[in-house]
Amino acid sequence: MCRHVAHLGPATTLEQLLVDPAHGLLRQSWAPRRQAHGVVNADGFGVGFWGPERAAPARYRRAVPMWADASFASLAGVVRSTCVVAAVRSASAGTPPDESACAPFLLGAADGPGVLLSHNGRVRVEALAPLVDSAALAALGSTVDSAYVAALVQARLGSGLRDALADVVREVGHHDPSARLNLLAADGTTVVATTWGDTLSTRVDERGASIASEPDDDGPGWHDVPDHSLVTVTADGTLTVEDL
Repeated sequence: MCRHVAHLGPATTLEQLLVDPAHGLLRQSWAPRRQAHGVVNADGFGVGFWGPERAAPARYRRAVPMWADASFASLAGVVRSTCVVAAVRSASAGTPPDESACAPFLLGAADGPGVLLSHNGRVRVEALAPLVDSAALAALGSTVDSAYVAALVQARLGSGLRDALADVVREVGHHDPSARLNLLAADGTTVVATTWGDTLSTRVDERGASIASEPDDDGPGWHDVPDHSLVTVTADGTLTVEDL
């Protein structure tokens, strides 16, 4: 299992989003408070974000714990973005240990804004293999279960980010009823998330919208999302929650 978070709104530094909060993603890498599967998230991490220099997002992924990466600690205070997706990883037994297995995965056309996708959960690969195009999986550079999920989302992006995530979660849930499918995706102007077997919380205030596996502090404004829900946040701060 893993923990993930997205930010959409006024530009914030990675340090303000991930490091500074009392229970932010950095602390969740060793002391998550709501994680039901796994104890620590020390098998890697990743951060993806959009900047003004190009349409496509940048990514920084490592196969080491977030707390052990001095380079990330150095750059987090100077990298600022209006849209961020980040995750810390607790690898399932037998899955690849390299950074290619770390979220966020990059989807979409090479010359477009792209989509960043994180999967918090677990799926039986044998249930997904017949559904996934091998070329799409190869393009993602990983054979971890989350990459199979990402390949399915990639194939459905033509229907829009919201519908793509909803369709994939329903389809995968049908083929693997034991699957845990908390997905979190962004295209730079919209964030979409699902709850399917694990926790998710949201907060919208003057700092923007935060969608996270668990609250990063004990302050007001956080709302828990019911299981089997679809959350959409748009650039104007509108947040909607629908049943899946």
